[in-house]
Amino acid sequence: MPDSKPRRIGLIAGGGRLPHLFATTARERGISVVATAHHGQTDASLEGEVDAITWVRVGQLDRMVRVFRNAKVASAVMVGGIGRARALREARPDLGAFRVAMRLRSFRDDALLRAVASYFEEHGISIVPQTDFFSDLLAPSGQLAGPALSSGQEKDVALGLEVARLLGQADVGQTVVVKDGQVLALEAAEGTDETIRRGGRIAGSGVVVVKVFKPGQDARFDLPAVGRTTFEVMRECGAAVLAVEAGKTLIVDAAGFLSEAEEAGISVVGIRGSGSDPASPPR
Repeated sequence: MPDSKPRRIGLIAGGGRLPHLFATTARERGISVVATAHHGQTDASLEGEVDAITWVRVGQLDRMVRVFRNAKVASAVMVGGIGRARALREARPDLGAFRVAMRLRSFRDDALLRAVASYFEEHGISIVPQTDFFSDLLAPSGQLAGPALSSGQEKDVALGLEVARLLGQADVGQTVVVKDGQVLALEAAEGTDETIRRGGRIAGSGVVVVKVFKPGQDARFDLPAVGRTTFEVMRECGAAVLAVEAGKTLIVDAAGFLSEAEEAGISVVGIRGSGSDPASPPR
């Protein structure tokens, strides 16, 4: 990492393995990690991997700002997903959250996250891209695991990509489940895993799962990611193919993930999507 990078960084942690990987990577590079973690979302074991941690509820923006400013944190990264359905039930918005909400014309994911990032920056805390730390986790293009796709599966991937682009343009979700030319499930508030399960319930085994970067998405947050949980759900449902957007999707614990997919006979491919780069944060 270049010397210009901060020696202390804030971590706004959601769920999954990525906050742990971020903390490990940052500390290996000599960067102190000050974390705010979300009750009901973030794994408690993160406490042992960071230099300081404060537990918050979804929507407690001013509390997070105070934590970072008191720790003299000038830059922070948003890592890990926040389950939207659970967040709706458990959010505890503070005055900062209401101030952000008053500015919004849309409560869709990207618009909301951009507004939250802007609020932090107004208080002297710059939100930096995840890819500054995770570039080595981005999926390469081509066949990554499992058997080569049949012509029918290739057509399903192409259909899933087309539909996922439209889904992403609406800022709804990143995942589409397809089989035999039929779109079975689209990701909404339930998240990727439940979307895969829903598609599997409709069509049984052999479904094709396509997960892509939303057009115009801000690379500072909510990059598409797959990992062990994704693999377990796909195996549970008898899914046949996982297609992810190359260069824009994070594969968590990639070596183990691809090895298990190979052993299970699940095809994993990196596909080229819209051809556009992740959107740069506004300045």
